[in-house]
Amino acid sequence: MFISKRLAVSAVAMLLLGACTTQGTLQQSSVPGPALGRVASADEVKAWSISIPPSGVGLPAGSGSVQQGLAVYTAKCVACHGEKGVGKPADAIAGGKGTLASADAVRTVGSYWPYATTLFDYVRRSMPVNAPMSLSNDEVYAVTAYMLNINAIVPAEAVMNAQTLPQVAMPNRAGFVDYSRK
Repeated sequence: MFISKRLAVSAVAMLLLGACTTQGTLQQSSVPGPALGRVASADEVKAWSISIPPSGVGLPAGSGSVQQGLAVYTAKCVACHGEKGVGKPADAIAGGKGTLASADAVRTVGSYWPYATTLFDYVRRSMPVNAPMSLSNDEVYAVTAYMLNINAIVPAEAVMNAQTLPQVAMPNRAGFVDYSRK
């Protein structure tokens, strides 16, 4: 619940920041109070404009192997997601295959996520939860490779980068409507 509220607050803040940027000025409120906020600079907007779609367009340079990912995961992820992604205190990121149609669905990287590229995007912008956007591109590729491996999606020798990541066929890819809504 803590993570969901934090992400919701972050999303609202980004929407407000976006509104300020598109209008060019902050709107004055008719309610008296402190003058909070400022227009984001072009560099600030560019730093947050890092979304990666399912196609992988815009993936940054860098790469990471499953073994490198194990080291990153051990140092920065295991405290929340547990050994081999079994969860606690945060959600599990491994397992759950075959549970989505049940009352006890377990939504993990291997059972739920439709695209490996959006996994990369999510990890890069929001993990670790105590220091979002602190991982290097190589660390994000590596920990993504590790998460895909512990879910039996890629082999132990896999190396993820801007060319290989979009080619990963996720088990639940057909479980979602095409994002472009064509």
